[in-house]
Amino acid sequence: MQHHDITVVITTFRSDTKIISCLDSINSKYKVLIVENSNNTDFKNKIEKRFDNAECILAGENLGYAKGNNLGLSKVKTKYSLILNPDAILDAQAINNFFITAEKNKNFAIIGPYIQEENKDHSKSNDNNLKEVDNVKGFAMFLNMSEFNNIGFFDSHFFIYFEEIDLCRRVKSNQKKIFIDPSIRIYHSGGSSHDEEVNDAMELSRNWHWMWSTFYYNKKYNGYIFALITIMPKLFSSFVKTIFYAVCMNKLKTKIYFQRMSGLVNSIMGKKSWYRPKVL
Repeated sequence: MQHHDITVVITTFRSDTKIISCLDSINSKYKVLIVENSNNTDFKNKIEKRFDNAECILAGENLGYAKGNNLGLSKVKTKYSLILNPDAILDAQAINNFFITAEKNKNFAIIGPYIQEENKDHSKSNDNNLKEVDNVKGFAMFLNMSEFNNIGFFDSHFFIYFEEIDLCRRVKSNQKKIFIDPSIRIYHSGGSSHDEEVNDAMELSRNWHWMWSTFYYNKKYNGYIFALITIMPKLFSSFVKTIFYAVCMNKLKTKIYFQRMSGLVNSIMGKKSWYRPKVL
């Protein structure tokens, strides 16, 4: 039976409210593994009490999206897994359609859905044919687990950003296939997988890691010198804007551009993606 072949993996951090709609949209016959990037036992108890099909693993610290997903995927025993962001909401037949597509096209590594995101035009295309692509967005990735035995999963150096692009690039370089199935519908609010009370802290974290990951990804595939040349305009812009907004006494903007500059400098210096959002 197909529900014995699929495990849903969701990595969370301060997503107590957001994840409820996601879990409500998943048929209870499918097993869900949640990796909570903290030691929040209240969250674990609440989720496991409300959703019989869910198991919550407490990471004990904020591992980030790449390492958190890797932890969840290491626990998967099924043929397939579906990685979801906690702010994704599935169409009623989404997982069933993933399974049907997978069984018809066994020679694949990743399948992605049609993307429905907030504040964008979602007019349906008449073309529902399977399309081979170079990459898919990380908020919903259906994995053929056996195809990753030699590739591995996400590069754990990434905290957030570029981790799915990097994974897809390694999949393609190993001559494995990635598809998008336009008939599979998943709604994604985008950029808000955490609860609203931590918005400012998460915004600072996103800006730091966006810049850190930008340099690291370019260095990984194009070399240090090319990466340095590529990001110099971003580094200069961040420095100028930090000074400008400080003079204008805009504290939030000053912090944001300082974070961008800090993320780049740390990545250039070869330091790990150490920054974590400062939340209570």
